[in-house]
Amino acid sequence: MQRDVNQALAREFGLSADEYANVLAIMGRTPTLTELGVFSVMWSEHCSYKSSRIWLKTLPTTAPWVIHGPGENAGVVDIGDGLAAVFKMESHNHPSFIEPYQGAATGVGGILRDVFTMGARPVANLNALRFGAPDHPRTKRIVDGVVRGIGGYGNCVGVPTVGGEINFHPAYNGNPLVNAMTVGIADRNRIFLSAAAGIGNPVIYVGSKTGRDGIHGATMASAEFGKDSEEKRPTVQVGDPFTEKLLIEACLELMATDAIVAIQDMGAAGLTSSSVEMAGKGGVGLLLDLDAVPQREAGMTAYEMMLSESQERMLMVLRPDRQDMARAIFEKWDLDFSVIGHLTDTGRIVVTHKGVVEADIPLAPLADQAPLYHRPTAPTPARPTLGEVADPVGFGPALRKLVGSPDLCSRAWVWDQYDSTVGGQTVKRPGAADAAIVRIEGYRRALALTTDCTPRYVAADARTGGAQAVAEAWRNITATGARPLAVTDNMNFANPEKPEVMGQFADAIAGMGEACRALDFPVVSGNVSLYNETEGRGILPTPAIGGLGVLDDAAQAVGCALAPGLDLVAIGETEGWLGQSLWLREVAEREEGPPPPVDLAAERRNGDFVRGQILQGRIRACHDVSDGGLLVAVAEMALAGRTGARLTAPPPLSGTPSPHAIWFGEDQGRYVLATADSAALLEAAAAAGVPAARIGQSGGADLTLPGGDTISLASLREAHDHFFPAWMNA
Repeated sequence: MQRDVNQALAREFGLSADEYANVLAIMGRTPTLTELGVFSVMWSEHCSYKSSRIWLKTLPTTAPWVIHGPGENAGVVDIGDGLAAVFKMESHNHPSFIEPYQGAATGVGGILRDVFTMGARPVANLNALRFGAPDHPRTKRIVDGVVRGIGGYGNCVGVPTVGGEINFHPAYNGNPLVNAMTVGIADRNRIFLSAAAGIGNPVIYVGSKTGRDGIHGATMASAEFGKDSEEKRPTVQVGDPFTEKLLIEACLELMATDAIVAIQDMGAAGLTSSSVEMAGKGGVGLLLDLDAVPQREAGMTAYEMMLSESQERMLMVLRPDRQDMARAIFEKWDLDFSVIGHLTDTGRIVVTHKGVVEADIPLAPLADQAPLYHRPTAPTPARPTLGEVADPVGFGPALRKLVGSPDLCSRAWVWDQYDSTVGGQTVKRPGAADAAIVRIEGYRRALALTTDCTPRYVAADARTGGAQAVAEAWRNITATGARPLAVTDNMNFANPEKPEVMGQFADAIAGMGEACRALDFPVVSGNVSLYNETEGRGILPTPAIGGLGVLDDAAQAVGCALAPGLDLVAIGETEGWLGQSLWLREVAEREEGPPPPVDLAAERRNGDFVRGQILQGRIRACHDVSDGGLLVAVAEMALAGRTGARLTAPPPLSGTPSPHAIWFGEDQGRYVLATADSAALLEAAAAAGVPAARIGQSGGADLTLPGGDTISLASLREAHDHFFPAWMNA
């Protein structure tokens, strides 16, 4: 690849005129093609967070149980028994639009590497997926490819996919969101970091060979799509889960020794980002000889090798006296192992290829002078308060419509393609509880895991929507009996150069921060994905939250499935908030109003009470109230347990909402509990100042609605199970 380096090429590589001028000033000359490539990917939105860093710094990131917060490959929290949970969520949105199967598969592979890079064995995968309207011509192909890609990679590598979420909306027609989350378990005293150290120490390349796939993937992920998006297919990586499995085992075997000084996944921007970040964090220099890089294609240039995003590769700094031992381990696992350089005291990254210096760049300015933008923000116009909305169809038809809608229907078609039990430690499979429960092998302890966000809330009011996303993750973990510990986030937004988009981002961060502080639920890792926009049409703002909690005893976890003969108790006040509700969108066919307010003090009070009751053994089933409101929550519990319920009384009310607003409104901070002793539960709630009321009893084969109307579970199940099989087979 021989091209003249100039401002036009820099623009093609994603650098603005001012950014390129800064490159010239740092270098004191025109950079080589490889040097320009290094600057372009390291200063891309994807790698430098140049539009978001100022806002991300405002999030709470510390707590007594946080071992490592943002800045490493993944977040690390203490979960007791000398163990740590290592977890993170990342996006692979743009690649999954261009090539759905490989985009999703390599998204899973990349997040797995972020976790085992730190010395943790991956124990669970989750995902948060957003797709366009089901009737859009591209949506079915993208859904099929993404689901197969997630299943194909996760199943083959032997890590269970235990949870996630799926939404559909026309705003994602041209830009789906594929957010992948991995959780691993490590010895809390054996966490591996990425800062290089030890002048003269060897720099080791391990894993798969380097090819031409994924070149400039980080740059592609830092720009919006146009009509030529299909032509970007060469920027999508190709994954090999069987090699990833070998890489996991080889790395963990080596990590059991004292050989590793520093280790980093070759993720976005490949060899460039891994080497620059390791040396930069350690304050050392680096000499790389690309002749030693294992290559699977002939005639690769220095530019191609430095920017390739070929998968299943790692970069390590080793103790020199452990090099032969490390080589033997990787050769045993049939993986490439090559010494491609060493650390220096120059503070520079020097790259040679075939005896020629292809790059010689001071490392400090790559980080210290990376662009940082205070982009203009504009507020989202407040949505007018929703007036009285008449019930157009009645309870039964509305409930059938909601449980059969794309956002609420059964995900069995999806889950059945994922192995959710490989490893044998999954306690609550997808759909069995509000959060997945995964036992830690050899211990009674278990993790509760969830992903959550309601994008329509964020679009209507980003501050409230950001707080609600955190609160719902906290609530879903709480509903299992687990103690919420920390979150990872995936900030998916449109073009940050538009003030209204940057305003959404800033407001969402503010709301998330408020909720994290109020709920003692710090942010320990995350990812920002901007420019999710095609031909000027942006996605709904989607700050996806991945939550993690811990149970001291997995046997204490409760699910959401009803059993016969139990009292149903509603926790939390009901105002009948229909603004931005699914009932309003799916039944009344309106997308209007502000989202439901989030009372963080009530969230904390109600959730702490519910968790305490679960851990005292008083609760047989628990489900938080979210999309679709109270009646949908009860119906989902009935469907999960294959037993009906008779609803006889309203929940605790604030004001005098209409009947359909009571049962379909999406007021926050609420739960439905199933208990054998509602009197004791209500007495405890009153003592704690928690709004609570008995609303019915479980049993039978029907759901008896307020007023006496009855709908059979069989008809609800038919509606609930219909969408995915009918749509995908059409």
